[in-house]
Amino acid sequence: MSSTSPPTVALDGRFARELAELAVPWQADEPTDPRLLVLNEPLAAALRLDPAWLQTPAGVRLLVGVGVPDDATPVAQAYAGHQFGQFVPRLGDGRALLLGELVDIDGHLRDLHLKGSGRTPFARGGDGLAAVGPMLREYVVSEAMHALGIPTTRSLAVVATGRAVRRETLLPGAVLARVASSHLRVGSFQYARGTGDVDLLRRLADHAIVRHHPAAEAEQPYVALLDAVIAVQASLVARWMLVGFVHGVMNTDNMTISGETIDYGPCAFLDAFDPAAVYSSIDHGGRYAYGNQPLAAQWNLARLAEAVLPLLHHDPERAVVLATTALDRFPGRYEAAWSLGMRAKLGLPEDLDPAIVVPLAEELLALLRDDHVDFTSFFRVLAGAARGDAEPTRRLFPDHRAIDAWLTRWLALSPAADAMDRVNPVYIPRNHLIEEALAAATDGDLTPLHRLVEAVTAPYDERPGFERHAAAAPPDFGAYRTFCGT
Repeated sequence: MSSTSPPTVALDGRFARELAELAVPWQADEPTDPRLLVLNEPLAAALRLDPAWLQTPAGVRLLVGVGVPDDATPVAQAYAGHQFGQFVPRLGDGRALLLGELVDIDGHLRDLHLKGSGRTPFARGGDGLAAVGPMLREYVVSEAMHALGIPTTRSLAVVATGRAVRRETLLPGAVLARVASSHLRVGSFQYARGTGDVDLLRRLADHAIVRHHPAAEAEQPYVALLDAVIAVQASLVARWMLVGFVHGVMNTDNMTISGETIDYGPCAFLDAFDPAAVYSSIDHGGRYAYGNQPLAAQWNLARLAEAVLPLLHHDPERAVVLATTALDRFPGRYEAAWSLGMRAKLGLPEDLDPAIVVPLAEELLALLRDDHVDFTSFFRVLAGAARGDAEPTRRLFPDHRAIDAWLTRWLALSPAADAMDRVNPVYIPRNHLIEEALAAATDGDLTPLHRLVEAVTAPYDERPGFERHAAAAPPDFGAYRTFCGT
């Protein structure tokens, strides 16, 4: 593609056509003075978008939703959701727009979606805007998750709008352009079920099957769809747990049908290992604490099962049995994915019995918890012990006796150090570095942000000059809280 002339950008409106009841046509707000802050050039190219053109005034206008093709149909999507356990029947995209669907270079359909593009009919009193800091947070964390191999929405660009956003103080405004396999959520099915229109519910399920789970086109396609979503979510949450990621707002409107991580608001990675870690400023009861995430996921999936009951069987009692049977498979799938991942983190043989791996891992995590050991640093240092130098690992623990006993049992299993380095990251978006980068970016200096992105998008490759990005949080960093940005 050439950047000397405007390219043809094909934004299909498949979601808006097929599910018009869940789509409100809407337009993004005109920004005061749009200025591109960051652009994910490799992602742009993968979407068949010219990165050079996206940096022109016309390209930036596309990225904030006011320069879309004439035949595009931007819509705010309708969905419901349980927010911290309380059902809200009408949520929807209060400050977001689906611009349309693109076909990437691999032939896959991808949503192009905005956050912070202005109020919609779902805004519920909100201003529909977003600030630079939270949008850059999503950019950094989502790209880090992608580099870690965890299914996720991805960030294409962040554009400053030139408009001030009032939160606790006045902050510079921004729009995030993000990409996903789709933005279908558990809450989408809850909304459709709430309309009482079984035909709409069935069309939504058919849309999800074609788009995400074509193997579900079986004798019982809707049972197979439910089972497929349960499977991908069990795998996803296990992957979160293995890298110490805390989502923070695991409401049903933030759980995708595709199995991708979505909505990086009050999220963070663990510093010291703590199953009770809560990083969301609004999660006062710890509902979505790190250690509660598997249970929260299963609870959300039960809400999906309730929503699709009319599709599972014409006999309501039989439908409940089918749903319950599918839900009962979640714990086993989660445990299998977690134990497989933990085996890899510990460098243990693939054929090692999980009955050996799981107790060994659980004992280790108890030691990390009791001595407040940094989760990410520990597993990277542990590879050194597999190479014969256990002292850096031992120094992480005040009392060496327990870790020495554990190391003896682990080393007897012949762990593979090089294999450990391939799955245990050196670099994650450490909370103190994110705050440092976002504060600088809010003041106009993007250098720390670019440096952080450079580190976390190659998380397994230790490089000179990035020592700060590999180090644990300083002792004076203190308790950490994040905010949703609305």
